[in-house]
Amino acid sequence: MVDIFVSILGSLALTQIYPNFNSLSVAPRHMKTPRWFSGTRLQSHLRIPTAVTLVAAAVVSAIASFNPDPPNTRLTNDNGANGGYVSDYALVTGQLYTDDVLQACSQSRGRENEPAVAVDPRNPQIIVGSSNDYCGVLQADGTFLGLGDVWLGYYRSEDGGASFTSSLVPGYQGDQSPYAARADLRTADSGDPVLAWDNHGRLFAGSESSSDPEGTAKTFGDVWVATYENPNGPGGATKDDGKEFVRSLDVAEGSAAPNLLGKFHDKTAIEVDRTGGSCDGNIYFAWARFTGNGPSGFNSSVYFVRSTDHGRTFSSPMKLSQTVHDIQFPDIAVTGDGHVYVTYRQFADVRSNSNTDAIDYNASTDCGASFSAPKVVQPFEPYDPTDISVGGGVAGDCGDFASSCVSGYTFMRGGTQVRSTADQQDKANDYVYVVYDPSIPGTEVPSGTTYGSVTSEDLPDKYHQNV
Repeated sequence: MVDIFVSILGSLALTQIYPNFNSLSVAPRHMKTPRWFSGTRLQSHLRIPTAVTLVAAAVVSAIASFNPDPPNTRLTNDNGANGGYVSDYALVTGQLYTDDVLQACSQSRGRENEPAVAVDPRNPQIIVGSSNDYCGVLQADGTFLGLGDVWLGYYRSEDGGASFTSSLVPGYQGDQSPYAARADLRTADSGDPVLAWDNHGRLFAGSESSSDPEGTAKTFGDVWVATYENPNGPGGATKDDGKEFVRSLDVAEGSAAPNLLGKFHDKTAIEVDRTGGSCDGNIYFAWARFTGNGPSGFNSSVYFVRSTDHGRTFSSPMKLSQTVHDIQFPDIAVTGDGHVYVTYRQFADVRSNSNTDAIDYNASTDCGASFSAPKVVQPFEPYDPTDISVGGGVAGDCGDFASSCVSGYTFMRGGTQVRSTADQQDKANDYVYVVYDPSIPGTEVPSGTTYGSVTSEDLPDKYHQNV
């Protein structure tokens, strides 16, 4: 059976898919009979708003019967109080350890961005957050500190998010703790965290990393996965789940060319099978590989690896996008029967003869060992905010001073992206839920300024489909 429900509410769209399969290497087995939802476009638009109305009513009723949410909690203790930043080694063993980076992080109030958070399925009181943490790079006033590079934060709560202990994933520049040797990496920075738990007290953190520890212009473009475990094993008290850093290792390396040239990996995604079935505990990791980032732009494809031994080793990278090109933003969903779905955005690109922006997916019915050919779930009209920089050229984000744009508007980088998930406890249905943020066709109006939206934002102007 295949059901697809699409609704665009404001500028947010939700798609529910139950896909058909055509496997590249292994014929799928034990699959339910496909059936597409065949309602009209109007019916498709009516289904979810009705459900949303019912959900909204339920939420209003629930709010009336519960106390207000507690105040927001800061994850980074970088104001000189609240314990500061703590090494994971000290957190686990109780042995004293600190270094210049941790001390600076405890008071620098450096910026953080691209956050991630994940809740332990065995104990919802255990919450771990992460971000691109610049605490060793910048001081509180924004001036350069220079003790290290941007690195993945590790922010741990054992009281359901009421408070957090702040740390960094071991292996950062300046880390002399005993856990530093457990990081088998070759770069000076890390960023773009993605997090996922298994059902046995393990937390997995994925990252992309670039800069050369020697300070050269090389951009390695690696992607890696770190593993945190319960120090007392899967049978230990769940309050210690995901506490001890045990390893990080590269799962794919870039070409180390300068200035993002050559082969570069980015846009990571991670998920773990928590179904309790034959694939339980498998780790799935995907990313976009960019090549040839020069005056003519780049090509990008989606790659995938898996681990069947709790992150000790990973498979060789598998290219999922054999027949579609210029694709980014992968995400991973695992359904209740252990099937794996990788969704991503396909860009309209005159170089690859693709005139459609769309959501695509590949599916696996054998625990990520092989995948179907790519299929289009839903074409859409993208929303890629764009302006003209005061310094000339197209800008995908605008701010103040050197980052300002001709329109005077301030906005962050934010092209249409795709996110997907599934209910791993639903054993009866192979439903994958996909959310994305397109434009609503026919609703755009001229801004009267240089600000607007273009198709294929990441390409040079001459390759835009609408030029």
